[in-house]
Amino acid sequence: MSTEDAEQLALDGLAPRKRRKRVSTPKTPAAEHPIAQVVLDIQATHLGQTFDYYVEEKYSEDAQPGVMVRVRFGGQRVNGIVWNRTDTSETPESSLRFIERVVSDRVLVPASMRNDVTLIADAFGGTRANILRLAVPARVARVEQEQRLGNRTNIEKNRRRESLAEVERESYEQLQRQYGNINLLHEALESQRFQSFVFDPLPGADHWRQCAAWMVVLALLQGKPAVLVLPTMREIEDMAETLQAIGLRPFAPTQSSNGAYDGDFAILNAQMAPAERYRAYLATSEGQVRCVIGTRAAMYAPVDGNALFFILDDVCYQDADGMMPYANARGVLRLRAKSHNGVFVAMANARSVQSQWETDAAHVGTTQVSGFSTPIHAFPAVTKEASPWIRWLNRDELARLADATIGARVPHTAVRVLSKALGSGPVLLSIPQDGISEALSCAKCHRQARCSYCTGPLERLLDGSVRCRWCGSATVQWACPACRGERMRVVRVGAAGTAQELSRLFRGVPIVLSTPSQPRGIVSDIGFTPQLVIATPGAEPRVRGRNPSECEYRAVAILDAWTSLYAFGIDAGIDTLTSWMRAVSLCAPRIRGGQALLIGETDPTLAQSLMLWNSTLLAQTELQEREQTALPPVFAAACVWGRRDAVKATLERIGALGGGDMSTIETAEGVLPSVLGPVPIPQPRTIDSRELEGTADRVKAVVRVPQSRRGELALRLRSASALHVAAREPGELRFQLDPKERI
Repeated sequence: MSTEDAEQLALDGLAPRKRRKRVSTPKTPAAEHPIAQVVLDIQATHLGQTFDYYVEEKYSEDAQPGVMVRVRFGGQRVNGIVWNRTDTSETPESSLRFIERVVSDRVLVPASMRNDVTLIADAFGGTRANILRLAVPARVARVEQEQRLGNRTNIEKNRRRESLAEVERESYEQLQRQYGNINLLHEALESQRFQSFVFDPLPGADHWRQCAAWMVVLALLQGKPAVLVLPTMREIEDMAETLQAIGLRPFAPTQSSNGAYDGDFAILNAQMAPAERYRAYLATSEGQVRCVIGTRAAMYAPVDGNALFFILDDVCYQDADGMMPYANARGVLRLRAKSHNGVFVAMANARSVQSQWETDAAHVGTTQVSGFSTPIHAFPAVTKEASPWIRWLNRDELARLADATIGARVPHTAVRVLSKALGSGPVLLSIPQDGISEALSCAKCHRQARCSYCTGPLERLLDGSVRCRWCGSATVQWACPACRGERMRVVRVGAAGTAQELSRLFRGVPIVLSTPSQPRGIVSDIGFTPQLVIATPGAEPRVRGRNPSECEYRAVAILDAWTSLYAFGIDAGIDTLTSWMRAVSLCAPRIRGGQALLIGETDPTLAQSLMLWNSTLLAQTELQEREQTALPPVFAAACVWGRRDAVKATLERIGALGGGDMSTIETAEGVLPSVLGPVPIPQPRTIDSRELEGTADRVKAVVRVPQSRRGELALRLRSASALHVAAREPGELRFQLDPKERI
């Protein structure tokens, strides 16, 4: 037997299988628009453009713009969204591949949403893929099969429309007696052009919900969708309760046997179960649901047409995405409202500096995410009647009242007022957040120590030296601008042991503690009975009673007001006023004997804004300081952080260093460098220990430019980041436009 005829011996059943050669089936491109431009689910900045693929004839009807497809990219299969269909491609025909399959024939990203995604990505320096991973929830195939639309008869629709029209008419008549410029908002919701508003609501446990519900009803009656972004799930639950009370139905299964879903409004947030979130998203994208409420995830709700875009408490830190490009809800909603020729409304008890800047027609600038807004404020007489009697018990006031307990955490005057209020109902005591932090203050007048260069807060390092938290400048020979004192002291801020301390002042009174760090956590509701409620900001329980007068606290006290003097952050004053107003708004009005007490020393402007229920006083003061120090919103800003050499290279590439066209800014004080920092920042908690040596030098810097160049700054930062990734340069590099904390 020759060598050629030899065969490898094998045991029975273990012989190698003979594989058949696959015969490739020729694929035919679609007759119409054979090229699909696809946005791939790849987060790398340098791969943020669309990629061209052939569409087979059998997928031509299903692979429409907005649907999800599966394609091959490099050596892997990835999902993508068809962005457009064209006839030609700049890619060579030999390099074009076919779409492997259509994952879902549902249009997940409608045309208006695709336009919004592009605008948002450009405004915040990200890619369309960055926005889509946050906007489009994970697909659940069974939901697409189960999703059915409930049918309503014309008689039912007409009856509900008449009922909602009556609710809207009564609410509008009441609001006309309370607010100025409310007619402009009414006209805007009835028109077809873009308008923006800043709404300052009156105090009251449910007043802001009634105002928001009126806007939603008016928008729905005009055939407009509505998107409401709220801070937390507590506000979402409250808003859903109000919408149901006026006749709107939540998106839920109907009583029919086919498992159909129906409703007027849907809840959309990242905490929902994947199936429920995907179901609500599908219903919104297909126009089944016209109103969406939720946390910041709802800002990407795929609504179409002249919609209402509403945000509550736009200074909240929760409103910024936690991933690139870190878009914030206020900017996204205003951008989308302008793109849709809709209406944007920013409502907050404490007006943000951004909102105050937008109401100033003489100085406000127009960018992708900002511009002039019409203010809506209550009449002074109505404000006085609706708010409780608010008093500031500082040293001067206690001395005038001859209170011998000056300096006590709860002076005798406050104990007397709260004890009397406990005779008729619950009392709320708002305390600072749990935890301990450190701040530096003047040892003589106790004013917070700040940098003489950029007014940032100072901190003491381990070696005893003092530097600025914002610009990193070393501080030597410091002197207090108020009293010229030269000594600083460390102030430790905390709220532990409050319940034990107050139990000795109010003996025999039931005490409810509502804070996230306590074993019971946040208490959602309490009954209308005499009890003392101690809560941190945002954890205040709702009072549930038989009528509106029994759904409010009889008195509210703000303890440890002096901690506001040592709060960090550029928005520290606005954040403090927001938490105070949120607590005081739960109190009964003065016509029913409601009283609110602010106990302790604080900024007089901050106290006056609370007592007069006029947050514009503090916002105007903050805006004047921002003008003097060239900080946002007077100037646009971006934070750049990461490895020192990567940050420095990026600043040079965008022209912020080395004499570039973005290296200086013109301010009222003259020409100043545009860059603050860089300053060292701690390592991220998730860092790998093996990477610690290479990334130990981690810094952060702030770039400031005129508002007219904000869009240009975003695009330059995106290009610099793409170059950093494409060139495989070592080290971390990230950036964020309009950050809440600059340094």
